[in-house]
Amino acid sequence: MDDLTRLLAFCRARHPAVHIVTPEEPEALALVTDAARQLGAHLWRWDAVDGLTTPLDPAAPPIENTTHPAGAMEWLVINDLSSLILLTDLADHLSDPRTLRTLRRLLGHAARNGSCVVLLDHSPALPDAVAAWATPMELGYPDDDEIDRLVRSTLRDLHQQHDIAVEISQNDYGLVLKNLRGLNRRQCAQIVRDVVASDRRFDADDLNSVLAAKRRMLAGRGVLEYVESPASLDQIGGMTRLKAWLAERERAFSTKAAEFGISPPRGILLLGVQGAGKSLCAKAIATAWKRPLLRLDPGALYDRYIGESERRLRDALAQAEAMAPVVLWIDEIEKGFASAGEASNDGGLSRRMFGSLLTWMQEHQSPVFLVATANDVASLPPELLRKGRFDEIFFIDLPGPEAREAILRTHLARRKQEPERFDLPALVAAAQGYSGAEIEQAILSALHTAFNTGQKLKTDHIADSLAGSPPLSVIMAERLAALRAWASTRCVPAE
Repeated sequence: MDDLTRLLAFCRARHPAVHIVTPEEPEALALVTDAARQLGAHLWRWDAVDGLTTPLDPAAPPIENTTHPAGAMEWLVINDLSSLILLTDLADHLSDPRTLRTLRRLLGHAARNGSCVVLLDHSPALPDAVAAWATPMELGYPDDDEIDRLVRSTLRDLHQQHDIAVEISQNDYGLVLKNLRGLNRRQCAQIVRDVVASDRRFDADDLNSVLAAKRRMLAGRGVLEYVESPASLDQIGGMTRLKAWLAERERAFSTKAAEFGISPPRGILLLGVQGAGKSLCAKAIATAWKRPLLRLDPGALYDRYIGESERRLRDALAQAEAMAPVVLWIDEIEKGFASAGEASNDGGLSRRMFGSLLTWMQEHQSPVFLVATANDVASLPPELLRKGRFDEIFFIDLPGPEAREAILRTHLARRKQEPERFDLPALVAAAQGYSGAEIEQAILSALHTAFNTGQKLKTDHIADSLAGSPPLSVIMAERLAALRAWASTRCVPAE
């Protein structure tokens, strides 16, 4: 259901209160106004500046002496009006006992006479006595049809203000609409205005500007990050079993697979030692499947306000669904949800957050493929590892001889060095026990040494660099042995 349909259903079912938390106040105001018109109900709006007003009759003056919320709500109770009542930014006033008591009276009154109180706020914090009466409602994101209408109406408004040229093919226009998925209505309109402002044109050249603006907006929210994913599976040494699995599952997204009875894959968990290439795999999957890559930062979810962390997670997951098909990457998932599996002093927040994530993983229907990576398996809650959460759990071990050679070739070529100039078998042997990231850093260190001594990079430079920096497999040998023992019977080897 869209937002208007849901709000109408709440009102007709006589919910005494609906709680909407959003920074997009104009969208919410328009939504409540449309609902009042559909219901044929009188609409009252309160804010601390104007007091009680009637949005459907803007010529009518505000009700006197109603700028204080307790006075406004008392006036509504006394006048016994059956209506839709919109209260904006009330949460900050509920620390006042008189205001809290009057709101509870208003909610009881609404329950008796069929009114609905819409609490529109920037904060999710409500006293328990109010939260028990209020039905939470989160605003959804516009679908493709609504984005199309928003873009067209914005272009029309801009053209009426000052002539603009619109020259874009149907295919490029479809790409613009696709790139606007996962943004709210205000953001979609703002991006269109931004790309038109510079040259008074809307054409295919604006595609990159639309995508760049979207990345900036996602980065500004701090939870989801749009990640460039230039890596390809060919750049990843080894992992032949993981690559074969991905190639096979890519076909499961087709219509023929659905007709055959195959459900699209939902996600994988990549376990392994640090620097083994788990993050690179996430980028490569997005590139191979030609999907945008979104990174969810678990640390950015947590907020000091009660209820805000859970709302941020729900909003991030809803935004990912709105942008589907996408690859959603949760890097080092154990750091965000580790305390969900043990006693913690966060009041159960981590467990609630983790429960919300598990429910979404199990029930979401949109084509969002989840790639979660983890280094410390001991910190993972056992519920996450249960069969059915992920399509498969892969263990990424240190690279073998063939993988090490591929890694050496890749990083040498990337730094303008011809791999054939080097004694690769000797370097492959010297790099035994090193991760891909450690091999890369050894090449970088050797490059600095060669540059500072005025020499060409040689095999000995790289070998000396490897020998001078012990790998994690030596420094943390016991921990790696324990991880391998755990994974041997619980995970599929990526190699």
